[in-house]
Amino acid sequence: MKQIFNPFLPLNECIPDGEPHVFGDRVYLFGSHDKEDGETFCMLDYTVYSAPVTDLKDWRCEGVIYRASQDPDYPNRQYMYAPDVMQGSDGRYYLYYCMSGKDGHGGYFGPISVAVCDTPAGKYEYLGYVRNPDGTPMQDYVCFDPGVINDNGVYRIYYGTQYNFEEEPDFFEREDLIGAEISMFGKSREEIVSMAKKDSVMGPSMVVVGEDMLTIVDKPRHIIPVKVKGTDFEEHPFYEASSMRKIGDTYYFIYSSQQNHELCYATSKYPDRDFKFGGTIVSNGDVGYNGRTEKDRLNMTGTTHGSIENIHGEWYVFFHRLTHKSDYSRQACAEKIIIKEDGSIDQVEITSCGLNGGPLVGEGTYPAGICCNLTNGHMPHGSNRKYDFAFPHVANDEKDRFIAEIEDNTLIGYKYFDCRDVKRISVSLRGTGKGVFRVCIEENKEIARIFMNPSEDWVEVSADVVVENGVHPLYFIYEEEAAGEVEMLSFSLAK
Repeated sequence: MKQIFNPFLPLNECIPDGEPHVFGDRVYLFGSHDKEDGETFCMLDYTVYSAPVTDLKDWRCEGVIYRASQDPDYPNRQYMYAPDVMQGSDGRYYLYYCMSGKDGHGGYFGPISVAVCDTPAGKYEYLGYVRNPDGTPMQDYVCFDPGVINDNGVYRIYYGTQYNFEEEPDFFEREDLIGAEISMFGKSREEIVSMAKKDSVMGPSMVVVGEDMLTIVDKPRHIIPVKVKGTDFEEHPFYEASSMRKIGDTYYFIYSSQQNHELCYATSKYPDRDFKFGGTIVSNGDVGYNGRTEKDRLNMTGTTHGSIENIHGEWYVFFHRLTHKSDYSRQACAEKIIIKEDGSIDQVEITSCGLNGGPLVGEGTYPAGICCNLTNGHMPHGSNRKYDFAFPHVANDEKDRFIAEIEDNTLIGYKYFDCRDVKRISVSLRGTGKGVFRVCIEENKEIARIFMNPSEDWVEVSADVVVENGVHPLYFIYEEEAAGEVEMLSFSLAK
């Protein structure tokens, strides 16, 4: 039986910042492209995957659609950040993106570049940059993370980022910033302070371009307040990752909040004003789901970016998770969501079976790396860094993808399995540690014990299980007897 897991692309593939779009009879995932165990964000060229709208288990690689070296600003800025695509009135497809330097340095100040192609996932060619009517680059506000929409022939670009200056009112008085260039925003302290008196370079913005897909037809404007205290955005203020969808006569603005692990949404009857906060759609640590706090996050959390899409009559949210103890190797995940009659969206739980259309079969071998929960009880929050201390994470060597640095009280969770008639479980392990994996359905309902003994090579260890029929989460909880490295490659279920 064909199945699909989260992450739904191959485990060696890292495509974050996903913008899903249905064009014709296929859904395409446009995103940036991290390197497995990379050293910074977005090290690789844009690569697209697609699937038939009638079979979300059948993703195929369309190959590289655009290379960083095609942009005139290369190699001054070498990394292409989160892109988006819309179809023009001429039937062609337009790719909007921003370039950056390593770790985001040298980015955030535009321009927004544009490439074009006759097909959604063909070979795009550089077209130009979003520009003012006089031909100069449009650089109002902070040009970052463009999200685009063809709104019945009106071509809208949403973009921006935000540092919450309200939380640090003396930010511009720091000695290290006085008179200095704030290179992240490409503007001086004086420019930002001057603009802040009447507006702000921060915040989500919208601009409309004309039929040439390049030239703006009006001045950009903020779409939600920059100062959020006292508004319904106060607890979940905008950070980055602008994305827009129109459902009926309502605009849904999808964004990453300053919590930096959740995708939120806001709605309005207008494309450029009067947005009201709606809620959180998904968190890559399940923070907020059923009241979960950040302290109890179920994964390492960090930057997220994505959007929602209607595929063959069902709605889904696409987002990404973190691997390799960093923000630099992020993988695409998706979950089905429900848009209720009143237009609201409840936060969805992250699972291992997101696009599968149901639970995973309780038979066969599964890679350990499809875990949806991975925690030692005190997982870090990552932002533009790679950690050097030990904690459980998805890793790789030349041949395998596996969970590394499993330590005492590590919980490895998979949701959900149809456990009908499961009688035996096996786990492939290696490492220098010694201990036991308690195998549970629900967090404290033990069904088996798997014993870990030191081994340089992968060793399969098995145990009989007694499990009631039904759909259950499956947890492996490690209890250490002797300290040492422990790694998990896969597990198998047998009837």
